[in-house]
Amino acid sequence: MRISDIGSLLPCHSNVDPDVVISALNRMIDDATDGNTVFYDFYTPEEKQAEPALVNTGLFLFRGKPGAPFAVVAPGGGFSYVGSVHEGFPYAAEISKAGYNVFVLKYRLGYGGRVATEDLAAAISYIFRNAEALRVSTAAYSRWGSSAGARMAAAIGSYGVAAYGGPDLPKPATVVMAYTGHSDTSADEPPTFVVVGERDGIVPPSAMERRVVVLRNAGVDVEYRKYRDVGHGFGVGSNTSAEGWVAEAIRFWVQFINAGKQ
Repeated sequence: MRISDIGSLLPCHSNVDPDVVISALNRMIDDATDGNTVFYDFYTPEEKQAEPALVNTGLFLFRGKPGAPFAVVAPGGGFSYVGSVHEGFPYAAEISKAGYNVFVLKYRLGYGGRVATEDLAAAISYIFRNAEALRVSTAAYSRWGSSAGARMAAAIGSYGVAAYGGPDLPKPATVVMAYTGHSDTSADEPPTFVVVGERDGIVPPSAMERRVVVLRNAGVDVEYRKYRDVGHGFGVGSNTSAEGWVAEAIRFWVQFINAGKQ
């Protein structure tokens, strides 16, 4: 199929831009051609042998500056597919251009949100354990997610990696949530950047707005953006009113990176 036609098969994504997709894929191809590792297994061979579904997991790395903070991106897909090519990789390409290291998570499908979130917890644990070899800083890291992926990122933001089978690790400096119905909150939420399209027929903006109100009432730093004439799954928002939102989310995150340096 043509890349421009793929959106017709994806119930959770409305804006698949061929130029954006190809640019992100070419970036990864260039990294591999230069001899850089672009894919990491965060489960061991023994774990994969014991649980065959773990074979379909891993982390793609878009490198920024050596020693810079990292972001982890959990693409959406309703826990039935992982929207890496048209959502995860394009996010990573933009974030890495700003100098940050970005991991895109490939998680298990068909087991629901809990299992997928356990994969995210395992991936974050792997990055912390191997930060020196990966040449990333674990200070002031961020978690990004869209749709189902935002549920995962927010859940660990609320309750920590340990609640999903990992060690007791620091919470992120920022959680970035795009077009999700996740409403749960805890008493200790990280700063949060939220985006949604006003014409989202899968997750009405009101669902996200209710969570934003709860966070703000609890004193959490929150920025919220609602974009006109945009539906669910708009990715980086190319050629829509949401275009540029990833850069805004990076600026929000940088505030808290800088605050940690003071």
